[in-house]
This record gives sequence, structure tokens and C-alpha cells, in this order.
Amino acid sequence: MGIEQDINQLKFSSEHQKATINLIYTYNWMNEQMKSLFEKFDITGQQFNILRILRGAGAPLSTLQIRQRMLDKMSDTSRIVDRLVIKQLVKKTVSKEDRRLVDVIITDKGMKLLDKMDKHQKEMDNIFGNLSAQETKTLNKLLDKIRSRP
Repeated sequence: MGIEQDINQLKFSSEHQKATINLIYTYNWMNEQMKSLFEKFDITGQQFNILRILRGAGAPLSTLQIRQRMLDKMSDTSRIVDRLVIKQLVKKTVSKEDRRLVDVIITDKGMKLLDKMDKHQKEMDNIFGNLSAQETKTLNKLLDKIRSRP
């Protein structure tokens, strides 16, 4: 179904406006799809992102380093980390390099959760189930191009 039918707007002032609205609408749709997947694991998308970052780093990171790698640059990284600490998915330790800083590391429980979630990767990928590998590659190039404008 096209964006026109989904939002009941049959006319746009330009293709650029239509693309902008389509991106916003699609982002919200995808966000809801992912949220329903994450709910099965009692985790949010931002929490998943932090766990993924920590697993990939393989070493403790400060909240500033985590924030720099986050998909959502506007997030309150410290608050999200604190919620992960409560769930025992990460823990905070005093930085060895600078005792004024706190490092965050993923716990075994956090690693096990990600391992469990990895088994559901196909479900996550099914959001793009109606796109071929080439179409997905083209979409990635177009999205990168939008963000790389001067």
C-alpha cells in the first residue's frame, strides 16, 4: 500500500515532501515493529543498542563513548545504562585510567540475552522481507546519500 492510502493524503507539494513524510511514517512503523520484538525480551530498542555496542567493543566503555556510538544521539545514555544495571545486564566500574569516570561493561546475563536475541535475527530481518538483497543495498545507499549532504 502506498503512503497516500496509509495516511489518507492524496496530494503532496513535491516528491521531496512525499519522501520526507514517507521516511517519517516508515520510521514510526519500523519502530513499532521492532518494539514488539523487543518486548518479548523485556528490553527497549535503546537498551538493545547499548548491549550491542558493549558486546561489539569487547572492553569497558564510558557512557560518553557509548553515546557516541548510539543510533539515537538524543538519548539519555546514563539513564538507560542505569536501567540496564537494575536488570543486571550491565555493570558499572570505576575507570582504571581516570578514577573520576565510570566504565560500563556487559554482564554474562547481558551476553546471554543477546545470544538469545540473536536466534531471533530472522524475525528482525523479516521487516525487509518484501525487498530483495539488491533493493535493500540500494535503499542503504540512498539513505546514506540523504545523510551525506553538505
